[in-house]
Amino acid sequence: MGKYSSLREFMSTNYLHFNAAAMVDAAKGYETHLTEGGKMMITLAGAMSTAELGISLAEMIRQGKVDIISCTGANLEEDLMNLVAHDHYKRVPNYRDLTPQDEWDLLEKGWNRVTDTCIPEEEAFRRLQKHIHALWKDANDKGERYFPHEFMYKMILSGVLEQYYQIDPKNSWMIAAAQRNLPIIVPGWEDSTMGNIFASYCIKGEINASTMKSGIEYMMWLAKWYTDNSQGKGVGFFQIGGGIAGDFPICVVPMLYQDMEMHDVPFWSYFCQISDSTTSYGSYSGAVPNEKITWGKLDIHTPKFIIESDATIVAPLIFAWILNH
Repeated sequence: MGKYSSLREFMSTNYLHFNAAAMVDAAKGYETHLTEGGKMMITLAGAMSTAELGISLAEMIRQGKVDIISCTGANLEEDLMNLVAHDHYKRVPNYRDLTPQDEWDLLEKGWNRVTDTCIPEEEAFRRLQKHIHALWKDANDKGERYFPHEFMYKMILSGVLEQYYQIDPKNSWMIAAAQRNLPIIVPGWEDSTMGNIFASYCIKGEINASTMKSGIEYMMWLAKWYTDNSQGKGVGFFQIGGGIAGDFPICVVPMLYQDMEMHDVPFWSYFCQISDSTTSYGSYSGAVPNEKITWGKLDIHTPKFIIESDATIVAPLIFAWILNH
């Protein structure tokens, strides 16, 4: 770090304005929220797992800096795909130059591209499929039902994936979450590769769709969790990206207040969104935090931060600040 003794000192010295300053303010606010006894939800949109956010997020989980996660089905599965097939991934740094024919050639070779990173179909998807299918089928035959992340936890904790590990397991946020039995919400899980695979078994008549607990049941579970955990300093909301990973869980507060008529339910007590989408009214995922006041999600006094930047750069820096690295 040269003249700087820590990343914190570097950030405090150099990040003084605009999105850089907002990032430092948000990190300080996150830290204060935890210090004062608050709990924190982190929501993961986009392809943050493929961007290897697990390198920093797993340590956040281990150190108790996050209490619950909401993520897309893609982020749930792609952390494990990276765990078991990392050596087979292909980086395409010149992805902006690819032609439609180049893209077709990648498809024919079994490469599914996420920006500059190609996920190998056989080693990633299929390697997980046979093990998760066994768990789905076993639950189906026993008449048991579980949430998507619970099946993933069972697979991780069983040890069946250890034979495939290609990264240090301490860099998998899903392993850290499974070991802590961290609550996870996965809205719209059906919109994922594993969701598609599960649907195919249902279409073939091998598994009943009801074996997988639904998004409505996730909201019911979250309502109970939020009610049990929002007293005192309350629960903060750290949103990475837009979309359903954030939109779904933040609505638990107005649902409890307006639809359940629980008029003593606290608002979210901290809010930060990292997004490079243009903020505008009418664009929900890019709405400024103040708009959420009108929907009964945030209070007038809720600390609010918005960082209009690339989450793959910003989130690890904020996590490093909180971990005091």
